Amino acid sequence: MKCIRVGIVLKIGSCKCMLIKDYATCGAPPAWIGKGLTCVCFKRKGVYERICINLTPLQEQRLQRLKNRMKVYFDASRLDHQGALKALWSASYPGQVLNGLVSEQWKEMGWQGRDPSTDFRGAGFIALENLLFFAKTFTTSFQQLLNKQGGKRATWEYPFAVAGVNITFMIMQMLDLDASKPRNFVRPVFIQILSESEWAFDLLYCVAFVVMDKQWLDRNATYMEFNDILKSTRAQLERELLSDDVLRIEDMPSYALLR
Repeated sequence: MKCIRVGIVLKIGSCKCMLIKDYATCGAPPAWIGKGLTCVCFKRKGVYERICINLTPLQEQRLQRLKNRMKVYFDASRLDHQGALKALWSASYPGQVLNGLVSEQWKEMGWQGRDPSTDFRGAGFIALENLLFFAKTFTTSFQQLLNKQGGKRATWEYPFAVAGVNITFMIMQMLDLDASKPRNFVRPVFIQILSESEWAFDLLYCVAFVVMDKQWLDRNATYMEFNDILKSTRAQLERELLSDDVLRIEDMPSYALLR
């Protein structure tokens, strides 16, 4: 069946995009537009909306800064990395003295062993930055999740800190920022959101953590189900990011879970 569409110029930032409305049923799903991938096309409430990939200088700057953050490995010999780890401990357990960067105390936060630096391999230093941002920005929610407060908890709970590293890695995969060609619509939407906040990734991380914990409680899950919960968390984040009214991370429905 032929698809008849009417195009309307829509300005987003400094880019002119095209809003495409269907007047008949298309037999094919939305597709990438043009070889240059100037815009991508996805559907919102019966319309196909194109979002520009031609970045504004601000988006380019913030995106590059985020990519650079993602490439930093955790290095236990670096003083700034040691300081961030100590700051995480202080934010997590105010007033409780840390005996050392290698200590049995780290296990109570949910690291796999005495040395938390060994758990950053998958996501790198940004995973520590995410945890620290969460601890300082949404103290109440952070403490509730850290101490497993609220709801009926399983006997075999997910380890808090390791779960946090996995969430960072999941978001990195979902956004797919280093791919030569976008493989989903979440990436261009997120890049638009970067215009609103340089801390969009960190805020999305905090949302993801509380969403994951809520799904965990709703399903009365145990640690063996952690990967399934993580997958369903990603699916919920993608749905919310592609919602009509979400222009900032704060517009996501699940943002209201944060305290």
